[in-house]
Amino acid sequence: MKRLLNCLTLVLLLTIPTAMNAQYQPNWASIDSRPVPAWFENAKFGIFIHWGLFSVPAFGPTARDGVGVYDRYAEWYWQKSTDRDSKTYPIFAKFQDRVYGTDFKYQDFVKGFTCELFKPDEWADMFKQSGAKYVVLTSKHHEGFTLWPSAQAWNWNAVDVGPHRDLAGDLIKAVRAKDLRMGYYYSLYEWFNPLYKKDVNAYVDQHMMPQLKDLVTRYKPDIVWTDGEWEHPSETWKSTEFLAWLYNESPVKKDVVVNDRWGKETRSKHGGIYTTEYDLVHDANSTGMTFTHPWEECRGIGSSFGYNRTENLEDYSTSGQLIGMLIDKVARGGNLLLNVGPTADGRIPVIMQQRLHDIGDWLAVNGEAIYDTRKWDAAPAVTKDTKVYFTRKGSDLYMLCTEWPTQPITVSGISKAGRTTMLGYKGTVSASTSGKTVRITMPAVTPGNIPCQHAWVVKLAGVL
Repeated sequence: MKRLLNCLTLVLLLTIPTAMNAQYQPNWASIDSRPVPAWFENAKFGIFIHWGLFSVPAFGPTARDGVGVYDRYAEWYWQKSTDRDSKTYPIFAKFQDRVYGTDFKYQDFVKGFTCELFKPDEWADMFKQSGAKYVVLTSKHHEGFTLWPSAQAWNWNAVDVGPHRDLAGDLIKAVRAKDLRMGYYYSLYEWFNPLYKKDVNAYVDQHMMPQLKDLVTRYKPDIVWTDGEWEHPSETWKSTEFLAWLYNESPVKKDVVVNDRWGKETRSKHGGIYTTEYDLVHDANSTGMTFTHPWEECRGIGSSFGYNRTENLEDYSTSGQLIGMLIDKVARGGNLLLNVGPTADGRIPVIMQQRLHDIGDWLAVNGEAIYDTRKWDAAPAVTKDTKVYFTRKGSDLYMLCTEWPTQPITVSGISKAGRTTMLGYKGTVSASTSGKTVRITMPAVTPGNIPCQHAWVVKLAGVL
């Protein structure tokens, strides 16, 4: 009898629910105690991809229409073309009626989402050359259409209809073959899902939660980048329950990174990394803002995430501006997640390819000052007028100049510096130390020996 009791006790101990022994509990105090995996802060530069049925109309207003940043998003086409209370409804609705007719439904766009020119290996090559270290694809935007064969999106996914292809799966294989990390954007809510509109709790339990867990277990992403959280608090979305599962039980529990979009109260407060969008956070401009938590800026090369056919050259950031954005975010301790919007047939627009190529060329010379670095706590405060930024790596300090300095630059807070060089330049760089100030004079360069375009980096080794 005693042996039987001992066996029953052992069985009981072995079958105690996992949650009882979990390192992370389903509450924000516990979830927020998990450190952001170091690989993310080391990576610095990622590629965002917004791709879905909205890529078929590929339409949205631009700055020329006098609308704000958030009103230029082509990926909001379905909602904006049907919501009469939206201030941009007249722009979207007029285009919809003129081009497709009043009887054309958004669901009909699936016939145009063909993706016949999608070559994931070529995309992965492009991202690798750009110098990006990770990729984030919209597995499902607010329209509810999934880019993988989700059982919860029967006949509303890219395998059942449209291209009849597992777009999410094909891309993650190609990206990982290039030694890049990859994750997925996932919208918690869906504009017109009948279950969501009728009963949000049933939607979370029967649709969202099993769908999100399927995405994680099927592809084992490095990033789970949620959005569409703002209509409900995190308690309604059961966000802490999902995150506890993700951190304790999922196949990616060790290295997965998440963001802060888990409920209408969570941005810049809970989750993983904090996020800004086109330099906005809570509708406040984040330019020059100081962050003490790992964070990431997301934005498009143009003024929309989804491909927008109405954008002209003036709507696209130049290569120099994008490199400046990357420098600004990294110098302030953040990452840049730069978006491309593919076409419905599976091409990345050439202008976006060109911008990524230029960034890659610059990083090939100056990546040492970006990857694996951290912000320099003694750096001058960054403002909209800053032209000289700083990053650090161990005892090495990097001075990143987004304009070529025509006068000597003084750097305060340094009592000693070793060899001073300019990345990619074989000549010498003049530097002198006086007290706790280093004075640096840039070398005389020519078009034949200047190491790169757009921004230049001086390295001060062995700084004290």
